[in-house]
Amino acid sequence: MTPPANLVSLQVNPDKTVTLRLRAPKASEVTLTGDWMAPNATEQLSRDAQGDWSVTIGPLEAGIAIYNFNMDGMAIADPVNARMKLRARTSASLLEVPGDGKESFALRDVPHGGVEINYHTSKVLDGQMREFRVYTPPGYEKNGSRRYPVLYLLHGNNDTAAGWTEVGRANLILDNQIAEKKSVPMIMVMPFGHAAPYGAQNNNPLFERYLLEEVIPAVEQKYRVRPGREGRAIVGLSMGGGQALSIGLSHLDRFSAVGSFSGAVPNNMQTQFKSLWDDPKGTNAKLKLLWIGCGKQDSLMERSRQLSTLLKTNSIEHTLYEIDGRHNYAAWRKFLAETAPHLFH
Repeated sequence: MTPPANLVSLQVNPDKTVTLRLRAPKASEVTLTGDWMAPNATEQLSRDAQGDWSVTIGPLEAGIAIYNFNMDGMAIADPVNARMKLRARTSASLLEVPGDGKESFALRDVPHGGVEINYHTSKVLDGQMREFRVYTPPGYEKNGSRRYPVLYLLHGNNDTAAGWTEVGRANLILDNQIAEKKSVPMIMVMPFGHAAPYGAQNNNPLFERYLLEEVIPAVEQKYRVRPGREGRAIVGLSMGGGQALSIGLSHLDRFSAVGSFSGAVPNNMQTQFKSLWDDPKGTNAKLKLLWIGCGKQDSLMERSRQLSTLLKTNSIEHTLYEIDGRHNYAAWRKFLAETAPHLFH
């Protein structure tokens, strides 16, 4: 008997558990990986008589999560779910658990900003065609004279420039906070953080050049931005958190606020920024905000704590913000909602 073609591969249940299914009658084993799980953890799917595999997990936290199947050793996205999570390498699928509408990232009936994709040819990257995404706040088009501060928001390893809006809902977080007058209206720039081929060792220095020499000038030429360092902040998650720390702290003449979410903190922070630690008074005067956040169940938590200890030892004012959470957008959405109100005034 041929199984019916209308398999429901993703089912969000009323109790916020999620049932996932994969039709693979010839497979001998199917497992599930999700970004809400511990590193390297999997869930085993069970097979029915028709060759449909299924598992029910959760309950899960409200929001968007990322998952994929592994079928006989091959990682695959959900072939039925149209909501894809594209990455620098490989792909996965997205599931969304509804909340009560009070979440910082909820789609609410408030004025909404726009998100624009900017394409350009990069001279720094040997003629590559690149893109960066720009959020402009509600009312940007109507007020032709107002200038706005800019947040440069960086994604993590194996992500793309779309990650912060596609999964992080950064645009909705700012829409809601601006409507509530928690955050000042700002422009948000989200570039593609893999300047070198995926996995290359020289990515971060090359990305720094790309951001400083091309992205920022392009943004400041096209958009009405507030001039000077007081109008620029740089924040990132994971790989982007390490990039934000390295770039921001190396260029306090350009940035007044720096943030790291579950950051891949560089190992040489003590020596790389010795001049900042040697002059804590001067460093603190330049930094409006130095913010470090991480989930306690995140494997990078210890690196964030070590950075905080280094900063404390050298009398550098900063915030270390710890939550129960893993290395995922569920944590990073909370961190952005927490930091955005403090970036600009």
